[in-house]
Amino acid sequence: MKVIKRNGSEVDFDKEKIVAAMQKANNSGSHKELTDGQITEAADYISFKCEKTNRAVSVEEIQDMVENQIMAYGAFDIARNYVKYRYTRSLIRKSNTTDDRVLSLIECNNEEVMQENSNKDPVVNSVQRDYIAGEVSRDLTRRLLLPKEIVDADREGIIHFHDSDYYAQHMHNCDLVNLEDMLQNGTVISETLIERPHSFSTACNIATQIIAQVASNQYGGQSISLAHLAPFVKVSRDKIKSELLGELKELKIRLEPMVLDHLVEKRLLKEIERGVQTIQYQVITLMTTNGQAPFLTIFMYLNEAKNEQEKKDLALIIEEMLRQRHKGVKNEAGVWITPAFPKLIYVLEEDNVREGSPYFYLTKLAAKCSAKRLVPDYISEKQMKKLKEGNCFPVMGCRSALSPWKDENGNYKFYGRFNQGVVTINLVDVALSSHRDMNKFKEIFDERLELCYEALMCRHERLKGTLSDAAPILWQYGALSRLQKGEPIDKLLYGGYSTISLGYAGLYECVKYMTGKSHTDPDGTEFALSIMKYMNDKCDEWTAKTNIAFSIYGSPIESTTYKFAKCLQRRFGIIEGITDKGYITNSYHVNVCEEIDAFSKLRLESQFQSLSKGGAISYVEVPDMQDNLEAVIKVLQFIYDNIMYAELNTKSDYCQECGYDGEIQIVEDDGKLVWECPNCGCRDQDRLNVARRTCGYIGTQFWNQGRTQEIRDRVLHL
Repeated sequence: MKVIKRNGSEVDFDKEKIVAAMQKANNSGSHKELTDGQITEAADYISFKCEKTNRAVSVEEIQDMVENQIMAYGAFDIARNYVKYRYTRSLIRKSNTTDDRVLSLIECNNEEVMQENSNKDPVVNSVQRDYIAGEVSRDLTRRLLLPKEIVDADREGIIHFHDSDYYAQHMHNCDLVNLEDMLQNGTVISETLIERPHSFSTACNIATQIIAQVASNQYGGQSISLAHLAPFVKVSRDKIKSELLGELKELKIRLEPMVLDHLVEKRLLKEIERGVQTIQYQVITLMTTNGQAPFLTIFMYLNEAKNEQEKKDLALIIEEMLRQRHKGVKNEAGVWITPAFPKLIYVLEEDNVREGSPYFYLTKLAAKCSAKRLVPDYISEKQMKKLKEGNCFPVMGCRSALSPWKDENGNYKFYGRFNQGVVTINLVDVALSSHRDMNKFKEIFDERLELCYEALMCRHERLKGTLSDAAPILWQYGALSRLQKGEPIDKLLYGGYSTISLGYAGLYECVKYMTGKSHTDPDGTEFALSIMKYMNDKCDEWTAKTNIAFSIYGSPIESTTYKFAKCLQRRFGIIEGITDKGYITNSYHVNVCEEIDAFSKLRLESQFQSLSKGGAISYVEVPDMQDNLEAVIKVLQFIYDNIMYAELNTKSDYCQECGYDGEIQIVEDDGKLVWECPNCGCRDQDRLNVARRTCGYIGTQFWNQGRTQEIRDRVLHL
């Protein structure tokens, strides 16, 4: 059993330290109020409670338990001295809130930081530098920049103020990069003019430079569309043909037009291969200023092409992207493994979703890729158009969705828009605080939503007044806008051009506690939908009041699922089926332990996805499907007809120690969950390549204990 210290480092649980602390408190008064037997009994009980949490407990939690046990024995003088001692120590710690945490992460023994982000390696200097800056930002945010009630609510797990490690700077969350504008009209990178590219491969190279620059100037995910690269296939085709004709002329060779076109296409396919390889490998190997590869999503939508020839050219790019992703990338041992980025989204359309449709071969290739490498994920053009005023467009990053918006000419615009930030409400805490009183539930729900509104307005105000000079690639050179130097970005914050998101987590546990039933049960479903509709109504109310586009968002909580679980246990104790795990359920999802088939799960969750207007994604957990692609296709066709956005979770692991390429297992050792190769028993994470989707993106750097437990508990849906 482990204990997390205040600086984030992890140590073994030691009952004798509890005994010593209680004895010291017992000896601090004029007389002893507790016997040695009572102290031992209390320490045993605290040890039992810590074991029941099924996770590493914090020092603060143990001290709370000690305080409660002293009070339970009626030793009020000792309790008073103990509280006074804790308060005095907290004042001393507040004199400098960052030193210990910074030093512990530099020495790589900060367990919280080590497991915070499954796509960051905290041993690497550049990652540490970002984390050090993040600790300073958090400290400034908590002490100076946010109101006390928001800081306290975040600390208690009542809400989660996302990305406080970037809040001190004037940075936003995620965006939909206007790659078309930047490639067609030119851009500027590091004060260097980048003109319209003269080949497909050059366009791909410029795209990766843009991706790196954008990632270094915001903290969320970004998305680009392959349709914006498709016009450069024709540019390369014409260029290759001209060059080939020149070569033939020099050699005094004349070819039949059909033979000439064949040679041109052959060379063109080689260039497409090189261009796609450039994107894949540069994105994986790029290290942005925040110490990680860019959180990039690539959108593959055939109907986004402007004409039939461009659509065929786009199909060539999509095919090559899928082929290369299916192949994977080589790890340090030279073995092909699953990379975390870029995330791929494939749009299911009438002309690619069924046998006999012209681009069905691409969907079969996508299914093959998903079965082996977890991507692409899938958007249904049919379902998205129903929900988004007839439009189909990419999410920003892993799931954040824009609202339809028209420019001054009445044309829908999506590229070049962004999200201002997220604050998430803990729905489980709302339910538990109400003690199953529906009137009290509504009262507390309103209070918490108002708190979220205040926190979101803090995010908005932090961005307000930001000058375009803060991030020229975003605001001046086309990624999001082309503002003048020195111009504030304020006009982009209003009128629906950008969005701001009310996140939510733990709908399943909230409904289960209030109704006694899962939200898969019809009675539970009705209550769950009413909660979603109420949050939507609140967002509409806030939008009308402020002219800022609020929307509800199925938060992809990664480390926060663990944070919320710990806070709930601390506030309410262990409640079976509600707080007895090291995680709570993401957004509206069916609980990972609940037995349900893939089609029922997607059908049920589609109701909630349509109400999660600011973004959400559903998934089905599947076994190895590489030899059953027909079943994968059936799932994809079901997605097309029933739900806007979904993905298949399979496993893609490798043990460098013994060469095992099956599923790496999660086992328990001394109260801690560890990853272990079932073939050779290797537990060295540096020798294990594990890929799991945990919050929309694929993670490859392992996870905190709460998320690891959630991964272990997942049942198969197919």
